[in-house]
Amino acid sequence: MSRQKQKRFEELKERENVLEDYKALYTQLKGNWNKLYFKNDHPITVEMGCGRGEYTTGLARVYPNRNFVGVDVKGDRLWVGSTQAIEENLTNVAFLRAQIQSIESFFAPNEVETIWITFPDPFRREGDAKRRLTSPRYLEYYKSLLTKNGQVFFKTDNTPLFDYTLELLSERNDIMDLEYTRNLYDSEYMDDHYGIKTKFEEKFYNLGESIKYMKFRFNHEK
Repeated sequence: MSRQKQKRFEELKERENVLEDYKALYTQLKGNWNKLYFKNDHPITVEMGCGRGEYTTGLARVYPNRNFVGVDVKGDRLWVGSTQAIEENLTNVAFLRAQIQSIESFFAPNEVETIWITFPDPFRREGDAKRRLTSPRYLEYYKSLLTKNGQVFFKTDNTPLFDYTLELLSERNDIMDLEYTRNLYDSEYMDDHYGIKTKFEEKFYNLGESIKYMKFRFNHEK
């Protein structure tokens, strides 16, 4: 491990806006985010696989009266978003260090109002499809966590992953209000993302990749 990473990990231990497995609140969060951490009743947005937290912090600036949680397993990446939030005094931001497959251990049913999935690993090999953050098991996680009118937002530069996700959604009978574009920056959905770009988005956009985007809701009666 590099000295920089080690230094960052040590700093994370002292930061209140990063929840890790050795901290007291870690096992108490499910169903209690607003009560124990945010100490308000504002709606919660979760960024799955948040990386450096560009969307978590970016949306927190736009919506000071909403709460935002970035989830990722990479501590050195979370350090970046955590630092940004501290420097800007974004008290409506938290970062959770956890695997997405254990997300139901940290959020109760109907506790989350919106979910963002931004430039996740496409796991290109067919045998790895179940690891994609838009695979069937993850969609079930999201459905269980979201409020009745909760919404999912998804951005990627990867065409096969986007097509895979669209196909999955078309096969389900509980998807509603699905809207999408294969070229976000030349579409009516430009304002949806508030000009926020992740490091990966910036990289692939500059390489000429079009940015794909979709949003949808679950019908909880099905």
